[in-house]
Amino acid sequence: MPSKSTQATLATVAASAGVSVATVSKVLNGRSDVAPATRMLVQRLLVEHGYVHRSARPELTATVELQVDGPLCAYSAEIVQGVMQAAAESGVAVVVTSTEHMAGGVSWARGLIDAGRRAVITLAAEPTPAQLKVLLRAHLPVVVIDPMNVPASPVTSVGSTNFAGGMSATQHLLALGHRRIAYLGGPVTAASNQARMHGYRAAMETAGVPVPAEYVRTAGFCYPHGIQEGTTLLDLPTPPTAVFAASDENALGVIQVARARGLRIAEDLSVVGFDDTQIATMTAPPLTTVRQPLREMGAVALHTALRLAAGEKIESRHIELATELVVRGSSLAV
Repeated sequence: MPSKSTQATLATVAASAGVSVATVSKVLNGRSDVAPATRMLVQRLLVEHGYVHRSARPELTATVELQVDGPLCAYSAEIVQGVMQAAAESGVAVVVTSTEHMAGGVSWARGLIDAGRRAVITLAAEPTPAQLKVLLRAHLPVVVIDPMNVPASPVTSVGSTNFAGGMSATQHLLALGHRRIAYLGGPVTAASNQARMHGYRAAMETAGVPVPAEYVRTAGFCYPHGIQEGTTLLDLPTPPTAVFAASDENALGVIQVARARGLRIAEDLSVVGFDDTQIATMTAPPLTTVRQPLREMGAVALHTALRLAAGEKIESRHIELATELVVRGSSLAV
């Protein structure tokens, strides 16, 4: 009979059973895609090894730390909902905090370790190299959702196919006959903004349509940025007939500016957003946008963090989920 003198891990149980760590994890989580004989073997070895499921340990009230960058908006609320739903289904708890706490430096990382966190998920922001060194030394995995910058190699990230999304949005406007198409993006250094902008430029170049320098604006992903840069675009001597905005909030800002000038949305100015948050269907007309599977991104981040915490190997350090163009009423032919 196996010794219980040392704390059993998923890896030790998997080795005794001759199966993968993923299979043991499936048995623990009640998954149905495990053969009955294998399930019985794993369950018996879990008992013999004295394995205690970490989510059941009373001292680990909250096992995963979710750090959100800035105030909650429609975009981040969808991702948080995805993380929370996946956590509930997995039987683990989540503590949601602001990335402002990361300003504590190394002490922040040590605080997470002392609190017994199993993993850290951050939205947009990522730990500093010094913080990351402390977390990795304690075997506390980090997963970044939609990172602002390309993460360091030890960090796993979850995002979407931003380049393809940017290209499909622009191709849609080109197919409607638009040629004066502007791009209104997020922070110039943001990886997601760069990918969406490159998708826009690729579509324009493929169609042989030149892009005036003043048609590319970058600021941020929030509503005020859409107001600010939308004003700049529509005040041009030759304003665009269509705008591809890199977020739904940006798109709503552009729509507000256009209406203040007496322009009709779709008939006079076509607008396409990015994200497909709830606000996309609350506008009049409803917003044509590129759908990011935001809740799924949150769920994938949670499951990936738990897999890393269990010692499993993952297939890729960067996970991209597919985007999809959703055509509604804010875009029409010229």
